[in-house]
Amino acid sequence: MTGELRIVGTAHVSAKSVEEVRAAIEEFRPDVVAVELDPARYAVIKKQAKDPSVKDVLEAKNFTQILVQWILAYLQRRIGLDLGVEPGAEMKAAIEEAETRGLAIGLIDRDIGITLRRFWRSLSFLEKLKMFYALAVSVVSIDGEEIDVEELKKQDMITMAMEEFRNFSPNGARALIDERDAYLAHNLVHLASKHSRVLAVLGAGHVQGVQKYLDAPATIPPVQELTAEVKSRPWGLIFGVAVTALFIFLLLAIAFSGVGLEVLMMALIYWVLIHGVLTAVFTLAARGHPLSALTGFAVSWFTALNPLIAAGWFSAIVEAKIRKPAPADFRLIFEAESLSEMMKVPLFRVVLVAALANLGSTLGTILYFVFIFPVLGIDPGVLITQGLTNMWSAISGVFS
Repeated sequence: MTGELRIVGTAHVSAKSVEEVRAAIEEFRPDVVAVELDPARYAVIKKQAKDPSVKDVLEAKNFTQILVQWILAYLQRRIGLDLGVEPGAEMKAAIEEAETRGLAIGLIDRDIGITLRRFWRSLSFLEKLKMFYALAVSVVSIDGEEIDVEELKKQDMITMAMEEFRNFSPNGARALIDERDAYLAHNLVHLASKHSRVLAVLGAGHVQGVQKYLDAPATIPPVQELTAEVKSRPWGLIFGVAVTALFIFLLLAIAFSGVGLEVLMMALIYWVLIHGVLTAVFTLAARGHPLSALTGFAVSWFTALNPLIAAGWFSAIVEAKIRKPAPADFRLIFEAESLSEMMKVPLFRVVLVAALANLGSTLGTILYFVFIFPVLGIDPGVLITQGLTNMWSAISGVFS
């Protein structure tokens, strides 16, 4: 680095941060203002972004990831509304000041799509469960909280928050914080090599990590390492294959154990009912249409045996046919000031239906294997032992 670099740490929903950014530009007189934005978020702030395609969202089928993204954005927006500050107002102020003064603007953050994909795919199953719980609690409790943003910007509070997030989700913290610290630092080093005075506007949570990299630029990982697509852990596929294998084994054990055809039929009926009822109930809990719930009921027993498809996909297709989401729904979702407003947006309803229908089906699989033996009144140890013994005898008889 050859140029002088100054960092302004901000809170994304703080009126005081807006004033600090404007004052820093006035006092430091930079050649370039670097902001913690990528081109996509910059386009949103400049109102140049095009609405995504509803078809692309429905075909991508990553409904849970989309829902989490929307809820996180909603929580930040609600905090901003409570404080009377638009989220990202300090970034907008930095851009406006730079444009007014004819200064260059540096977009130094990693593409939001890459960050979200790396974040989601890095999470373990347990981390995803913990995150869903935390989001649910946050949505319910946010109305009653008083937030002192300026207090949260203090370094000790920031450190505590970062440490808590790492304890909560170490993989998520690496994708959302550490990797972006390195990416931000890389771009700042590049800008400082071309400009004499660079002012960086960063979220306060990134300041310490970025500064560590700036103090030792040789430790910054290669950009390719920070932007490469992360392969998803195949836990969903493994879980689906294991469920299918376990269910087939259960049916074979019942068939060969000699407990009777009636028990076998009841095992099949319970499989259909438990999956169907829970999928339908969760679809209705998302305020889905009864036809969407009926669709989930009808297909859930089968999708639970196929790791490549999910019940929520079918419920979402029906819900979309009925609700008819439009491209403008994206804007309505991000402008909603309450959860009830979001629930009125057709596209949000479709995604929520898909996510909860899938959750209901998965819960159905877990509950089935937990309760099927007590419900049928059979001892699993005896059933499996007898079934395996009889199967082996049958196989031996065929080849003898």
